[in-house]
Amino acid sequence: MTVGARVLLTLACLAGAGRTAWAQQPAADLDPQVVRLVGEVSEQRLGALLKKLESFGTRNTMSTADSPTRGIGAARQWIFDELQHYSPRLEVSFDTYRIAKQGRITRDVEARNVMAVLRGRSLRRVYVSGHYDSVAIAGGQSERNGGNTQPVTFADPDSTAPGVNDDGSGVALTMELARVFAQSGIEFDATLVFMCHVAEEQGLMGAKLHAQKAKAEHVQIDAVLNNDIVGNDRGGNGIVDSGSVRVYSEGPEDSPSRELARYIQRWGMRYVPSHGVRLLSRPDRFSRSGDHTAYNQYGFAAVGFRESRENFSRQHDPRDTLEGVSVPYLAQNARVNAAVAAMIALAPQAPVVVTEKGQPTINRASGYDAHLQWQPSPGASSYRVFWREAWGPDWQHEMAVGNTTEVTLPNTLIDDLVFGVAAVDAVGHESVVTPYIAPRSTAVDDRDVKIVPADAR
Repeated sequence: MTVGARVLLTLACLAGAGRTAWAQQPAADLDPQVVRLVGEVSEQRLGALLKKLESFGTRNTMSTADSPTRGIGAARQWIFDELQHYSPRLEVSFDTYRIAKQGRITRDVEARNVMAVLRGRSLRRVYVSGHYDSVAIAGGQSERNGGNTQPVTFADPDSTAPGVNDDGSGVALTMELARVFAQSGIEFDATLVFMCHVAEEQGLMGAKLHAQKAKAEHVQIDAVLNNDIVGNDRGGNGIVDSGSVRVYSEGPEDSPSRELARYIQRWGMRYVPSHGVRLLSRPDRFSRSGDHTAYNQYGFAAVGFRESRENFSRQHDPRDTLEGVSVPYLAQNARVNAAVAAMIALAPQAPVVVTEKGQPTINRASGYDAHLQWQPSPGASSYRVFWREAWGPDWQHEMAVGNTTEVTLPNTLIDDLVFGVAAVDAVGHESVVTPYIAPRSTAVDDRDVKIVPADAR
Protein backbone atom coordinates (compact mmCIF):
# COMPACT_ATOMS: atom_id res chain seq x y z
CA MET A 1 0.00 0.00 0.00
CA THR A 2 1.25 3.47 -0.75
CA VAL A 3 1.40 6.40 1.64
CA GLY A 4 -1.94 8.15 1.77
CA ALA A 5 -3.95 5.12 0.69
CA ARG A 6 -7.07 4.40 2.66
CA VAL A 7 -7.34 1.04 4.38
CA LEU A 8 -10.59 -0.56 5.52
CA LEU A 9 -9.94 -3.39 7.92
CA THR A 10 -12.60 -6.02 8.46
CA LEU A 11 -12.44 -7.09 12.08
CA ALA A 12 -14.81 -9.91 12.90
CA CYS A 13 -16.43 -9.54 16.31
CA LEU A 14 -13.94 -6.89 17.35
CA ALA A 15 -15.68 -6.11 20.60
CA GLY A 16 -15.40 -9.71 21.75
CA ALA A 17 -11.89 -10.35 20.47
CA GLY A 18 -9.46 -11.89 22.93
CA ARG A 19 -6.84 -9.72 24.58
CA THR A 20 -3.41 -9.63 23.02
CA ALA A 21 -1.44 -7.84 25.73
CA TRP A 22 2.26 -7.38 24.99
CA ALA A 23 3.36 -9.70 27.78
CA GLN A 24 1.32 -12.50 26.20
CA GLN A 25 2.70 -12.16 22.68
CA PRO A 26 5.64 -14.08 21.26
CA ALA A 27 8.70 -11.87 21.01
CA ALA A 28 9.14 -10.12 17.69
CA ASP A 29 12.29 -10.70 15.68
CA LEU A 30 15.05 -8.87 17.52
CA ASP A 31 17.61 -6.64 15.83
CA PRO A 32 20.98 -8.47 16.04
CA GLN A 33 22.89 -5.22 16.39
CA VAL A 34 20.77 -4.21 19.40
CA VAL A 35 21.22 -7.69 20.88
CA ARG A 36 25.00 -7.26 20.57
CA LEU A 37 24.85 -3.77 22.06
CA VAL A 38 22.87 -5.01 25.08
CA GLY A 39 25.37 -7.83 25.51
CA GLU A 40 28.28 -5.38 25.67
CA VAL A 41 27.20 -4.04 29.09
CA SER A 42 30.04 -5.02 31.44
CA GLU A 43 29.59 -5.85 35.12
CA GLN A 44 33.33 -5.42 35.61
CA ARG A 45 33.27 -1.88 34.24
CA LEU A 46 30.18 -0.97 36.25
CA GLY A 47 31.88 -2.17 39.42
CA ALA A 48 35.02 -0.17 38.64
CA LEU A 49 32.98 2.98 37.99
CA LEU A 50 31.15 2.61 41.30
CA LYS A 51 34.42 2.10 43.18
CA LYS A 52 35.89 5.25 41.64
CA LEU A 53 32.79 7.31 42.42
CA GLU A 54 32.96 6.12 46.04
CA SER A 55 36.62 7.19 46.27
CA PHE A 56 35.74 10.90 46.14
CA GLY A 57 34.36 10.64 49.68
CA THR A 58 31.56 13.06 48.94
CA ARG A 59 30.06 14.53 45.79
CA ASN A 60 27.90 17.07 47.58
CA THR A 61 27.12 19.99 45.25
CA MET A 62 28.31 22.37 47.97
CA SER A 63 31.53 20.46 48.72
CA THR A 64 35.02 21.61 47.82
CA ALA A 65 35.61 22.13 44.11
CA ASP A 66 39.39 22.62 44.11
CA SER A 67 40.68 19.31 45.49
CA PRO A 68 42.07 16.90 42.86
CA THR A 69 40.89 13.84 44.77
CA ARG A 70 37.87 14.66 46.94
CA GLY A 71 34.56 16.44 46.49
CA ILE A 72 32.39 17.68 43.67
CA GLY A 73 35.16 19.27 41.59
CA ALA A 74 37.30 16.14 41.43
CA ALA A 75 34.26 13.96 40.69
CA ARG A 76 32.94 15.99 37.79
CA GLN A 77 36.37 16.33 36.19
CA TRP A 78 36.92 12.57 36.39
CA ILE A 79 33.49 11.89 34.85
CA PHE A 80 34.30 14.35 32.05
CA ASP A 81 37.72 12.80 31.35
CA GLU A 82 36.39 9.23 31.51
CA LEU A 83 33.58 9.93 29.04
CA GLN A 84 35.96 11.72 26.69
CA HIS A 85 38.25 8.71 26.76
CA TYR A 86 35.60 6.30 25.49
CA SER A 87 35.33 7.42 21.87
CA PRO A 88 36.00 10.41 19.60
CA ARG A 89 32.35 10.09 18.56
CA LEU A 90 31.27 11.40 21.98
CA GLU A 91 31.04 15.18 22.32
CA VAL A 92 31.70 15.71 26.04
CA SER A 93 31.06 19.05 27.72
CA PHE A 94 30.13 20.76 30.97
CA ASP A 95 26.60 22.15 30.98
CA THR A 96 27.35 24.99 33.41
CA TYR A 97 25.14 27.30 35.47
CA ARG A 98 25.76 29.81 38.23
CA ILE A 99 23.16 29.28 40.96
CA ALA A 100 22.54 32.00 43.55
CA LYS A 101 22.18 31.22 47.25
CA GLN A 102 18.65 29.90 47.85
CA GLY A 103 16.92 27.06 49.68
CA ARG A 104 19.33 24.13 49.95
CA ILE A 105 21.93 26.08 47.98
CA THR A 106 23.72 27.63 50.96
CA ARG A 107 26.01 29.88 48.91
CA ASP A 108 26.41 31.00 45.33
CA VAL A 109 27.76 27.99 43.47
CA GLU A 110 28.81 26.90 40.01
CA ALA A 111 26.84 23.81 38.99
CA ARG A 112 28.05 21.65 36.14
CA ASN A 113 26.08 18.87 34.53
CA VAL A 114 28.39 16.55 32.59
CA MET A 115 26.96 15.55 29.22
CA ALA A 116 28.16 13.34 26.39
CA VAL A 117 26.41 13.67 23.02
CA LEU A 118 26.42 10.95 20.36
CA ARG A 119 25.17 12.59 17.17
CA GLY A 120 22.51 10.86 15.10
CA ARG A 121 21.06 11.60 11.68
CA SER A 122 18.38 13.83 13.18
CA LEU A 123 18.25 16.49 15.88
CA ARG A 124 15.66 14.71 18.02
CA ARG A 125 17.17 13.53 21.28
CA VAL A 126 17.00 10.51 23.58
CA TYR A 127 18.50 10.95 27.06
CA VAL A 128 19.91 8.41 29.51
CA SER A 129 20.67 10.06 32.84
CA GLY A 130 21.58 9.87 36.51
CA HIS A 131 22.77 12.44 39.08
CA TYR A 132 26.35 12.42 40.34
CA ASP A 133 25.90 14.60 43.43
CA SER A 134 25.40 13.03 46.85
CA VAL A 135 24.25 14.16 50.29
CA ALA A 136 24.08 13.05 53.91
CA ILE A 137 21.32 14.12 56.30
CA ALA A 138 20.85 13.58 60.02
CA GLY A 139 19.38 10.12 60.58
CA GLY A 140 19.48 9.28 56.86
CA GLN A 141 16.36 8.58 54.78
CA SER A 142 15.02 5.99 57.24
CA GLU A 143 14.25 8.66 59.80
CA ARG A 144 12.49 10.82 57.20
CA ASN A 145 10.37 7.84 56.11
CA GLY A 146 9.58 7.09 59.74
CA GLY A 147 7.52 10.23 60.10
CA ASN A 148 10.04 12.83 61.24
CA THR A 149 8.44 16.10 60.19
CA GLN A 150 11.20 18.36 61.48
CA PRO A 151 13.21 20.34 58.93
CA VAL A 152 15.95 18.29 57.28
CA THR A 153 19.36 18.78 58.88
CA PHE A 154 22.14 18.43 56.32
CA ALA A 155 25.60 17.27 57.26
CA ASP A 156 28.59 19.45 56.47
CA PRO A 157 29.03 19.46 52.66
CA ASP A 158 32.57 18.11 52.95
CA SER A 159 31.65 15.29 55.33
CA THR A 160 31.42 11.72 54.07
CA ALA A 161 28.58 11.06 51.62
CA PRO A 162 29.76 8.33 49.23
CA GLY A 163 26.40 8.02 47.44
CA VAL A 164 27.32 4.75 45.73
CA ASN A 165 23.72 3.75 45.11
CA ASP A 166 22.17 7.25 45.33
CA ASP A 167 23.06 7.94 42.69
CA GLY A 168 26.39 6.47 41.78
CA SER A 169 24.42 3.55 40.37
CA GLY A 170 22.57 5.77 37.88
CA VAL A 171 25.78 7.58 36.92
CA ALA A 172 27.71 4.34 36.39
CA LEU A 173 24.84 3.02 34.25
CA THR A 174 24.80 6.23 32.19
CA MET A 175 28.57 6.24 31.69
CA GLU A 176 28.68 2.55 30.74
CA LEU A 177 25.95 3.04 28.14
CA ALA A 178 27.82 6.06 26.75
CA ARG A 179 30.79 3.76 26.20
CA VAL A 180 28.75 0.90 24.75
CA PHE A 181 26.76 3.10 22.34
CA ALA A 182 29.76 5.17 21.21
CA GLN A 183 31.85 2.06 20.51
CA SER A 184 29.02 0.10 18.86
CA GLY A 185 29.53 1.48 15.36
CA ILE A 186 25.75 1.80 14.99
CA GLU A 187 24.41 4.86 13.20
CA PHE A 188 21.33 6.04 15.06
CA ASP A 189 18.57 8.24 13.70
CA ALA A 190 18.14 10.13 16.98
CA THR A 191 20.93 11.92 18.83
CA LEU A 192 21.72 10.23 22.13
CA VAL A 193 22.61 12.29 25.20
CA PHE A 194 24.23 10.68 28.24
CA MET A 195 23.66 13.14 31.06
CA CYS A 196 25.13 13.19 34.57
CA HIS A 197 23.11 15.81 36.43
CA VAL A 198 24.25 17.79 39.44
CA ALA A 199 22.35 19.44 42.32
CA GLU A 200 19.56 16.86 42.30
CA GLU A 201 19.72 16.79 46.09
CA GLN A 202 19.22 20.57 46.12
CA GLY A 203 15.84 20.47 44.41
CA LEU A 204 16.60 18.96 40.98
CA MET A 205 18.48 22.15 40.10
CA GLY A 206 20.81 20.77 37.42
CA ALA A 207 18.01 18.99 35.56
CA LYS A 208 15.63 21.95 35.89
CA LEU A 209 18.11 24.39 34.41
CA HIS A 210 18.96 22.09 31.52
CA ALA A 211 15.30 21.31 30.77
CA GLN A 212 14.44 25.00 30.96
CA LYS A 213 17.17 25.83 28.47
CA ALA A 214 16.12 22.99 26.15
CA LYS A 215 12.55 24.25 26.21
CA ALA A 216 13.61 27.83 25.44
CA GLU A 217 15.82 26.65 22.57
CA HIS A 218 13.08 24.37 21.14
CA VAL A 219 15.21 21.24 21.50
CA GLN A 220 13.23 18.12 20.60
CA ILE A 221 13.66 15.65 23.46
CA ASP A 222 11.67 12.52 22.67
CA ALA A 223 12.54 10.54 25.80
CA VAL A 224 14.39 10.84 29.10
CA LEU A 225 15.34 7.58 30.84
CA ASN A 226 16.36 8.76 34.30
CA ASN A 227 18.05 6.27 36.63
CA ASP A 228 18.17 7.09 40.32
CA ILE A 229 18.91 4.38 42.94
CA VAL A 230 19.01 1.37 40.61
CA GLY A 231 21.80 -0.77 42.04
CA ASN A 232 20.47 -2.58 45.11
CA ASP A 233 18.35 -5.74 45.06
CA ARG A 234 17.92 -6.26 48.83
CA GLY A 235 15.40 -4.14 50.70
CA GLY A 236 15.95 -2.88 54.20
CA ASN A 237 13.27 -5.35 55.31
CA GLY A 238 15.29 -8.27 53.97
CA ILE A 239 13.17 -8.91 50.87
CA VAL A 240 15.26 -9.58 47.76
CA ASP A 241 14.17 -8.81 44.20
CA SER A 242 16.93 -9.13 41.63
CA GLY A 243 14.55 -9.82 38.76
CA SER A 244 12.68 -6.56 38.18
CA VAL A 245 12.94 -2.78 38.10
CA ARG A 246 10.28 -0.12 38.75
CA VAL A 247 9.46 2.58 36.20
CA TYR A 248 7.51 5.63 37.38
CA SER A 249 5.68 7.94 34.97
CA GLU A 250 3.42 10.95 35.40
CA GLY A 251 -0.18 10.90 34.20
CA PRO A 252 -2.74 11.27 32.84
CA GLU A 253 -3.11 7.77 31.47
CA ASP A 254 -2.09 8.65 27.88
CA SER A 255 0.55 11.27 28.64
CA PRO A 256 3.82 11.12 26.67
CA SER A 257 5.55 9.80 29.78
CA ARG A 258 3.01 6.99 30.19
CA GLU A 259 3.47 5.98 26.55
CA LEU A 260 7.23 5.96 27.09
CA ALA A 261 6.76 3.71 30.13
CA ARG A 262 4.63 1.27 28.12
CA TYR A 263 7.32 1.23 25.44
CA ILE A 264 9.97 0.43 28.03
CA GLN A 265 8.02 -2.58 29.21
CA ARG A 266 7.28 -3.71 25.64
CA TRP A 267 10.82 -3.56 24.28
CA GLY A 268 12.90 -3.80 27.44
CA MET A 269 11.40 -7.16 28.30
CA ARG A 270 11.79 -8.44 24.75
CA TYR A 271 15.51 -7.81 24.72
CA VAL A 272 16.04 -8.67 28.41
CA PRO A 273 13.28 -11.25 29.07
CA SER A 274 14.86 -12.33 32.36
CA HIS A 275 14.25 -8.88 33.86
CA GLY A 276 10.76 -7.62 34.62
CA VAL A 277 9.67 -4.01 34.13
CA ARG A 278 7.11 -2.95 36.73
CA LEU A 279 5.12 0.10 35.66
CA LEU A 280 3.93 2.45 38.41
CA SER A 281 1.20 4.95 37.54
CA ARG A 282 2.51 7.85 39.58
CA PRO A 283 5.24 10.43 38.94
CA ASP A 284 7.58 8.89 41.50
CA ARG A 285 7.61 7.28 44.92
CA PHE A 286 5.15 8.76 47.40
CA SER A 287 6.09 12.41 48.14
CA ARG A 288 9.49 12.03 46.47
CA SER A 289 10.86 13.06 43.10
CA GLY A 290 13.83 12.74 40.76
CA ASP A 291 15.40 14.54 37.82
CA HIS A 292 12.81 13.15 35.40
CA THR A 293 10.29 15.31 37.28
CA ALA A 294 12.11 18.45 36.11
CA TYR A 295 11.79 17.37 32.48
CA ASN A 296 8.10 16.61 33.01
CA GLN A 297 7.61 20.14 34.32
CA TYR A 298 8.86 21.51 31.00
CA GLY A 299 6.69 19.21 28.89
CA PHE A 300 9.16 16.45 27.99
CA ALA A 301 8.45 12.72 28.13
CA ALA A 302 10.52 11.43 31.04
CA VAL A 303 10.35 8.45 33.39
CA GLY A 304 12.16 7.38 36.55
CA PHE A 305 13.84 3.98 36.93
CA ARG A 306 14.06 2.80 40.55
CA GLU A 307 15.25 -0.46 42.04
CA SER A 308 12.41 -2.72 43.13
CA ARG A 309 13.53 -3.03 46.77
CA GLU A 310 15.12 -0.04 48.51
CA ASN A 311 17.22 -0.01 51.66
CA PHE A 312 16.35 3.36 53.16
CA SER A 313 18.92 3.00 55.94
CA ARG A 314 21.68 3.51 53.35
CA GLN A 315 20.11 6.46 51.53
CA HIS A 316 21.39 9.98 52.24
CA ASP A 317 23.73 8.37 54.73
CA PRO A 318 27.49 7.64 55.03
CA ARG A 319 26.55 3.95 54.80
CA ASP A 320 25.67 4.29 51.09
CA THR A 321 28.78 2.33 50.11
CA LEU A 322 29.78 -0.22 47.50
CA GLU A 323 28.79 -3.15 49.70
CA GLY A 324 25.17 -2.01 49.45
CA VAL A 325 25.06 -2.51 45.67
CA SER A 326 24.55 -5.64 43.57
CA VAL A 327 26.56 -5.09 40.39
CA PRO A 328 24.83 -7.96 38.49
CA TYR A 329 21.45 -6.38 39.29
CA LEU A 330 22.68 -2.95 38.17
CA ALA A 331 23.90 -4.53 34.93
CA GLN A 332 20.43 -5.92 34.21
CA ASN A 333 18.91 -2.47 34.66
CA ALA A 334 21.58 -1.07 32.35
CA ARG A 335 20.69 -3.65 29.71
CA VAL A 336 17.01 -2.68 29.82
CA ASN A 337 17.97 0.99 29.40
CA ALA A 338 20.30 0.08 26.53
CA ALA A 339 17.64 -1.86 24.64
CA VAL A 340 15.01 0.85 25.00
CA ALA A 341 17.29 3.79 24.20
CA ALA A 342 18.64 1.97 21.13
CA MET A 343 15.19 1.08 19.81
CA ILE A 344 13.84 4.62 20.20
CA ALA A 345 16.97 6.07 18.62
CA LEU A 346 16.86 3.65 15.67
CA ALA A 347 13.11 3.90 15.05
CA PRO A 348 11.37 6.62 13.05
CA GLN A 349 9.89 9.57 14.87
CA ALA A 350 6.53 8.81 16.47
CA PRO A 351 3.57 9.79 14.22
CA VAL A 352 1.76 13.10 14.60
CA VAL A 353 -1.97 12.51 15.09
CA VAL A 354 -3.26 16.08 15.43
CA THR A 355 -3.99 18.93 13.07
CA GLU A 356 -2.09 22.22 13.11
CA LYS A 357 -4.71 23.44 15.57
CA GLY A 358 -4.14 20.47 17.86
CA GLN A 359 -7.30 18.56 17.05
CA PRO A 360 -6.94 14.76 17.00
CA THR A 361 -7.28 13.22 13.54
CA ILE A 362 -9.78 10.55 14.52
CA ASN A 363 -13.51 10.51 13.87
CA ARG A 364 -16.61 8.35 13.75
CA ALA A 365 -16.76 7.29 10.10
CA SER A 366 -20.44 6.62 9.27
CA GLY A 367 -21.12 7.13 12.97
CA TYR A 368 -20.09 3.64 14.06
CA ASP A 369 -16.61 3.09 12.59
CA ALA A 370 -13.25 4.36 13.86
CA HIS A 371 -11.45 6.40 11.23
CA LEU A 372 -7.80 7.14 12.09
CA GLN A 373 -5.40 9.40 10.23
CA TRP A 374 -1.81 10.49 10.92
CA GLN A 375 1.02 12.36 9.27
CA PRO A 376 3.78 10.32 7.60
CA SER A 377 6.89 9.88 9.76
CA PRO A 378 10.30 10.31 8.06
CA GLY A 379 11.94 6.92 7.64
CA ALA A 380 8.78 4.89 8.25
CA SER A 381 7.90 2.09 5.86
CA SER A 382 4.79 0.92 7.70
CA TYR A 383 2.63 1.63 10.72
CA ARG A 384 1.05 -0.30 13.56
CA VAL A 385 -2.30 0.58 15.12
CA PHE A 386 -3.02 -0.12 18.81
CA TRP A 387 -6.23 -0.06 20.83
CA ARG A 388 -7.61 -0.94 24.23
CA GLU A 389 -10.71 -0.54 26.35
CA ALA A 390 -11.00 2.99 27.69
CA TRP A 391 -10.67 1.73 31.27
CA GLY A 392 -7.61 -0.40 30.50
CA PRO A 393 -4.11 0.65 31.57
CA ASP A 394 -2.21 -0.96 28.69
CA TRP A 395 -2.67 -1.65 24.98
CA GLN A 396 -4.65 -4.85 24.49
CA HIS A 397 -4.63 -5.20 20.69
CA GLU A 398 -2.33 -4.23 17.85
CA MET A 399 -2.40 -4.58 14.06
CA ALA A 400 0.09 -3.89 11.29
CA VAL A 401 -1.59 -1.75 8.63
CA GLY A 402 1.19 -1.34 6.05
CA ASN A 403 2.46 1.83 4.44
CA THR A 404 -0.59 4.02 4.84
CA THR A 405 -1.56 7.10 6.81
CA GLU A 406 -5.26 6.33 7.12
CA VAL A 407 -7.27 3.37 8.38
CA THR A 408 -10.91 2.63 9.17
CA LEU A 409 -11.92 0.02 11.75
CA PRO A 410 -15.58 -0.97 11.12
CA ASN A 411 -18.11 -1.24 13.92
CA THR A 412 -15.61 0.13 16.41
CA LEU A 413 -16.78 2.95 18.65
CA ILE A 414 -14.14 5.55 19.48
CA ASP A 415 -16.22 6.34 22.58
CA ASP A 416 -15.42 2.93 24.10
CA LEU A 417 -11.81 2.43 23.07
CA VAL A 418 -8.49 4.29 23.09
CA PHE A 419 -6.42 4.21 19.88
CA GLY A 420 -2.81 4.89 19.01
CA VAL A 421 -0.37 4.46 16.16
CA ALA A 422 3.38 3.74 15.91
CA ALA A 423 5.77 4.16 12.98
CA VAL A 424 7.94 1.21 11.91
CA ASP A 425 10.98 1.25 9.65
CA ALA A 426 11.99 -1.33 7.06
CA VAL A 427 13.80 -3.58 9.54
CA GLY A 428 11.20 -3.43 12.32
CA HIS A 429 12.32 -0.63 14.62
CA GLU A 430 9.12 0.69 16.15
CA SER A 431 8.50 4.16 17.55
CA VAL A 432 6.74 5.02 20.77
CA VAL A 433 2.96 4.87 20.29
CA THR A 434 1.17 8.19 19.77
CA PRO A 435 -2.35 8.02 21.27
CA TYR A 436 -5.42 9.88 20.06
CA ILE A 437 -6.47 12.11 22.96
CA ALA A 438 -9.62 14.20 23.07
CA PRO A 439 -8.82 17.84 23.83
CA ARG A 440 -9.71 18.89 27.35
CA SER A 441 -11.07 22.27 28.32
CA THR A 442 -10.53 23.57 31.84
CA ALA A 443 -12.30 26.88 31.24
CA VAL A 444 -15.69 27.46 32.81
CA ASP A 445 -18.20 29.09 30.48
CA ASP A 446 -21.32 30.22 32.30
CA ARG A 447 -22.39 32.93 29.86
CA ASP A 448 -25.48 31.00 28.78
CA VAL A 449 -26.48 29.86 32.26
CA LYS A 450 -29.56 31.73 33.54
CA ILE A 451 -31.11 31.29 36.95
CA VAL A 452 -34.29 32.53 38.53
CA PRO A 453 -33.67 35.14 41.26
CA ALA A 454 -34.36 33.83 44.77
CA ASP A 455 -37.19 36.32 45.42
CA ALA A 456 -38.99 35.21 42.24
CA ARG A 457 -39.02 31.49 43.03
